[in-house]
Amino acid sequence: MDMKEKMPSTPVTPMSAPSLVAGFPPEAGSSRSAEDEPMAKEIEILTSEDEGNAPGADASSQATVDDTLAEDINSSRQPKMCAHGVGVFYGEKRAISDVSIKIYEDLVTAFIGPSGCGKSTFLRCLNRMNDTIPSARVTGRIDLDNEDITSPDMDVVQLRARVGMVFQKPNPFPKSIFENVAYGPRIHGLSRSKSELDEIVERSLKRAGLWDEVKDRLQESGTALSGGQQQRLCIARAIAVNPEVILMDEPCSALDPIATAKIEELIHELRGRYAIAIVTHNMQQAARVSQRTAFFHLGELVEYGKTSEIFTNPRVQRTQDYITGRYG
Repeated sequence: MDMKEKMPSTPVTPMSAPSLVAGFPPEAGSSRSAEDEPMAKEIEILTSEDEGNAPGADASSQATVDDTLAEDINSSRQPKMCAHGVGVFYGEKRAISDVSIKIYEDLVTAFIGPSGCGKSTFLRCLNRMNDTIPSARVTGRIDLDNEDITSPDMDVVQLRARVGMVFQKPNPFPKSIFENVAYGPRIHGLSRSKSELDEIVERSLKRAGLWDEVKDRLQESGTALSGGQQQRLCIARAIAVNPEVILMDEPCSALDPIATAKIEELIHELRGRYAIAIVTHNMQQAARVSQRTAFFHLGELVEYGKTSEIFTNPRVQRTQDYITGRYG
């Protein structure tokens, strides 16, 4: 397979089984090449334990993204956030168009796709970070607990307390470790005394898996920490204000493999306390940490569903081509 090929010039015959992508036993008459093995072994970690807590995905074979494809078997299940026909424009240029997706509070949702496909742009819509860009314009509707966050009446400051963001590059404040975490609760009035603030800081650092490493040096600068520790400090800062949703925009792209493993372990631990949406270029990472995956391409949401199904039996040819490395 030529990895330099950007897009297939002719239709590609769909793979006969999920075996090629996800480490499943190949069907009779098929074979797996040596270069397929690493991808297979990585994605094989999608265990039944992860899927046991997730609602089933719709079994329709329709190769389009619509309400039917994204709907869960349990129709009474309410999403934490729900996007309806969201589009984003920068001036006259359309960045994404007609994106509809549901994010559940006890599942991790991964956004994957090649660079420039619109996944980070959409992620920023979920807490109105695009409002900070003068030329940006967002259409459609995004609900948080059935409340339209795109409404002019929405308090954006409170929204960003409810929907926290962790950015690609760690960005601790030039303050002490303690003050980095205490800043949010203090300005939002979440503590009435110094002892309460101390408890919030300790609890947040413990949830971020950082307490044991910094408990004896809380007054040192947050910028003096390693890259992985700084990213966990930013996560602790985000969860200190008791958000309902955590957005992560490629949180491991600047980290080494050991720090990346700690962040992924943290995501597993935070699942269930918060709804989590993560943008990643690393498909193996998406397979490891998420239960739902959305594939973006050229500003469109191509396919959305259970992670195991997206990686083993995608409905759409473009998804299969990206997963198998034909482009992107």
